Amino acid sequence: MPSARSVYFTGARELDIRVEGVSEPGQDEVLVRTEVSAVSPGTELLVYRGDAPTELAADETISALSETLEFPLKYGYATAGTVVAIGENVSHEWMGESVFAFHPHTSRFLASPTDLIRIPGGISPADAVLLPTVETAVNFVLDGAPKIGEQAVVFGQGLVGLVTTALLADCPLANLVTLDCYAKRRELAREMGADCCLDASGNVREEIETVLSQMGTPNGSDLTYELSGNPAALDDAVAVTGYDGRLLVGSWYGEKRAELNLGGSFHRSRINIESTQVSTLDPELRGRWDTERRITVAWQRLEHLNSSSLVSHRIPIEDAHEAYQLLDERPDEAVGVLLTYD
Repeated sequence: MPSARSVYFTGARELDIRVEGVSEPGQDEVLVRTEVSAVSPGTELLVYRGDAPTELAADETISALSETLEFPLKYGYATAGTVVAIGENVSHEWMGESVFAFHPHTSRFLASPTDLIRIPGGISPADAVLLPTVETAVNFVLDGAPKIGEQAVVFGQGLVGLVTTALLADCPLANLVTLDCYAKRRELAREMGADCCLDASGNVREEIETVLSQMGTPNGSDLTYELSGNPAALDDAVAVTGYDGRLLVGSWYGEKRAELNLGGSFHRSRINIESTQVSTLDPELRGRWDTERRITVAWQRLEHLNSSSLVSHRIPIEDAHEAYQLLDERPDEAVGVLLTYD
């Protein structure tokens, strides 16, 4: 019986690498040997820190993540590898196929072919594990519906923030302003197409007001995204959004609370605050859009993305604790972190 090395979150800031047996594929299953998986610097860091609500399912829409977020648990949702064995009812076309799966970090796993996505030719496994990030950013842009000549502001230039910036940069906006605390990410944001990238540790509201006025938009942002994962940033995002503007909250704060001042200009501003998250599509789009179409678009955008610049670290699965410590303790050094497998 083959074995697999798997990452288990066992408590707040605690994890194990466990070796466990993997059976041969059932008649309708395949066995995948993992080549690389990506660490989510947002959701996974909440789980690692113990800030995720334990009563929730990790993801009810994904069979491999149907359990709750209570410790101990396996987690992760960006894995790429090769099909190395197939069940008797599975087409031989799957043998040797390069595939992506929304699956926790593990070196081998069983899956139904219906839960796998074939990786298009020309896309490497290391690029393919960024698919969930790109799909999320595609969803953010679909939900935000940027219009020609609008002013957009994006709080947070972590992995998903940077990809969102890259997609927005392709839109005919008047200007695209981004914010982040870390110089490395601000530099990457400019590479992704931001017109201006501000230090989020400064006087954010005053700086954005000045920048927007200089750019010819004195009345606030038309379209604002809060993607920083920091609840305190939401109040600033509300403050810089103009009359009748749209504010999309893509951050998941977990157990952290957001304190908002809604007693000032917000009361008369008609700002629309909306959550945006990749597990569902906007009801208004569902007539012509489904998850498959969104995945197709995400693959297309991934092909044109300078993904190598987004990956700052590659760490063997045996040293997975170093990946999470890096993101937790030294976020200024890290952007995209991949786990590698022999």
